[in-house]
Amino acid sequence: MLIFILIAAAAISAMLGETTDTIIIGCVILLNALIGVIQEAKAEKELEALKKLATPKALVLRGEKQQEIASEEVVPGDVIIIDAGRIMPCDIRLIEAVNLKVEESALTGESVPVEKDAAAMAGASDIPLGDRKNMAFMSTIATYGRGVGVAVATGMSTEIGKIAMMLDEGKKEMTPLQQKLELLGRRLGSIILALCAFLFMISLLRPLLSAGGIEKSHLIELLLTAISLAVAAIPEGLPAIVTIVLALGVQRMVRKNAIIRSLPAVETLGSVNIICSDKTGTLTLNKMTVNRFFADNVLEDISTLDCSGDVHSMLMESLVLCNDATYTPASQTGDPTEIALLEAGYKHGKTKEALERLYPRITEKPFDSGRKLMSTVHDFKGQYVVMTKGALDHLMDKCSKILTKQGAIPLTEEQKAHLLENADTMAQDALRILACAHKISDTQPDIESLEENLILVGFVGMMDPPRLEVKDSIARCKKSGIKTVMITGDHKNTAFVIAKALDIAKDPSQAISGFELDELSDEELRSKAHIFCVYARVSPEHKMRIVRALKAQGNIVSMTGDGVNDAPSLKAANIGVAMGITGTDVAKSASDMVLTDDNYTTIVSAIEEGRNIYNNIKKSVQFLLSCNSGEIIAIFCSLLFGWPTPLIPIHILWVNLITDTMPALSLGMDPGDPDVLTEKPRSPNESLFAKGGTATVIGNGLLIGLLTIFAFRLGSSLYPQSLMHARTFAFAVLSLSQLFHAFNMRHPLRSLFGLGPLGNLWLIWAVLFGIALQAGVISIPLFASIFKVSPLNARDWLFVVILSILPLLFNEIVKIIRRKFASK
Repeated sequence: MLIFILIAAAAISAMLGETTDTIIIGCVILLNALIGVIQEAKAEKELEALKKLATPKALVLRGEKQQEIASEEVVPGDVIIIDAGRIMPCDIRLIEAVNLKVEESALTGESVPVEKDAAAMAGASDIPLGDRKNMAFMSTIATYGRGVGVAVATGMSTEIGKIAMMLDEGKKEMTPLQQKLELLGRRLGSIILALCAFLFMISLLRPLLSAGGIEKSHLIELLLTAISLAVAAIPEGLPAIVTIVLALGVQRMVRKNAIIRSLPAVETLGSVNIICSDKTGTLTLNKMTVNRFFADNVLEDISTLDCSGDVHSMLMESLVLCNDATYTPASQTGDPTEIALLEAGYKHGKTKEALERLYPRITEKPFDSGRKLMSTVHDFKGQYVVMTKGALDHLMDKCSKILTKQGAIPLTEEQKAHLLENADTMAQDALRILACAHKISDTQPDIESLEENLILVGFVGMMDPPRLEVKDSIARCKKSGIKTVMITGDHKNTAFVIAKALDIAKDPSQAISGFELDELSDEELRSKAHIFCVYARVSPEHKMRIVRALKAQGNIVSMTGDGVNDAPSLKAANIGVAMGITGTDVAKSASDMVLTDDNYTTIVSAIEEGRNIYNNIKKSVQFLLSCNSGEIIAIFCSLLFGWPTPLIPIHILWVNLITDTMPALSLGMDPGDPDVLTEKPRSPNESLFAKGGTATVIGNGLLIGLLTIFAFRLGSSLYPQSLMHARTFAFAVLSLSQLFHAFNMRHPLRSLFGLGPLGNLWLIWAVLFGIALQAGVISIPLFASIFKVSPLNARDWLFVVILSILPLLFNEIVKIIRRKFASK
């Protein structure tokens, strides 16, 4: 609406022959249009990123012949051959799976490859994606084993395709600041039109009632005055200032490892009160790590393991040798679980390279999902050493003895119960358990009897551990009124243990699984969403429901994630945050912010920066509107009392675009408040003028307007024959008083001297530059003729400075009074 008022003002100025005013107003309109185009020119890249995912080749069986075709040529019913390293070209129902493991983290959030089984599953449509063992999904990767399956869904019908459709459907809403600025524009437009109409009618009726007629010159003067009032009420520099302040905030965030993809997201960060975080890689390290071990009948922390002892040494050697992964601190290949075992061995002086030189591998019995065991045979000085690892319950059945400090002793039922009791203790802490055993033979054992009469050595527990620094960040969030919610594809027990360790949740009742979510209607979920802190075993559709339920409660929601499965919820959230290192292109394209260090703590820093940026924008908006209010009051009162207009359009445009804009921009660069995170998140419905902002705008606008009128009347009394001189007084006081008023806006309570006069050097330079420009416009004849002003002498300037500094003194007194009331 404001831009249409400016266009009307330019058209009327052109009809009245006011060329200078028309050109200046036209430039303002073009500048606003240019800013709008730049700000809105954001191409939607989510679907493009999906298309750019590496298009895999598919190995299919057609006409009893194997052939490799492009994945887009696969049709439902094709028989798909799967081997290690192959990317799934479609959604596949497995009909054969031999030790097949598939890495699904980008789709489900599962941190380790999933073991597949071709057996039929009852009620498969209701089972979470991560538990559908007889399915392989498009864009996931086979990491181990082999398999055969039938294509059941291709393209947009696949689980990945459904995510693409959700991305296409999810449209970003306007941010709170955008909504407030739009509302402000509508209200200002209505006020401007009402004021112009009211004053025009009063000015039109006055000569009709007194003299009975209206002269053409008087009508032109009325139109010019209406234009002046319209221009005075519109903060022309506001769009540019808001955009620049946000852009500067983006630059500061880059230095803090956060890349902002959408300018308005900077401000929205400041009002976030819920952070929905993916677990794997965001709250955790996304790296399986051995935490505890059981050996010699004792459960201990891995840090206490001592390889100088026979039992501990054999435990590490068994787990390192019976292993197909590779590990160095610089690079690792293989299954994440096996890599974790090699890393634990490396830290305790047991490297695979050194052990394999001592115990060369002769043969092996690969892992099988039926027996859940893997065995290797090694040569050691003419003897044969069998190393076996696998699930504890399966391995115990193959063992007849257990290794202790006293040597191998018979494995009794009582010892088995003790082993299972300690394993259960580990399982309650969400640790994945892997046991190992060995035996020594003088002759090479038969492959069929390889896993018989073993000696149980012990077992280890491992997990993807939480990031150490995250707990402190979550505590900071709690203090500032921000709730952290974990949303993961992992199992409920595992998720809750991590959440409890990070102080996200305290009671199991705060965790809910995807299966339990399905039993809740959208309305029930909205009413209970505030209870849950952990959502486990969830699908992309679940994540969308969770975000929408939280938003429906009036929350401003930030969602973090890195996988393809996170993309729809990233887009649905108020702020989508993607991981820069581990994040997929799809997740990054759907997000508003990308973390270059994949660190949860960076989100907290970004929220702190967002709050400070919003406060600075609020200062700039209130400063501009209090200045514009002063201009409106000066013109309104003059017309009301039948006085000549103290300001003409070019004066107001100069003040609004040049004199006001630089201090407003400098306020947007004000140093951040270090205590900003001690405050609760502001309500998204909170006005830009909350907490005394309305009084600040009206009070200072009234003061500046009255000082401008007083300056005009003073100029009229000093130079009774020169209206131009009187307007020069008003023009100078209006401009300088607004420049000094900028210092008042740095803090609503603290004194300028308490903040430090040199705390914002940008503002000081802006004010000095503004004073120099104003003096130049009035004193240089060329500019004086354009702006229709007269030069001022030393006495005149003294009056101008005294009047202009009064808003600064007045606000310092008001702040003293407000601080006293606040302390009480």
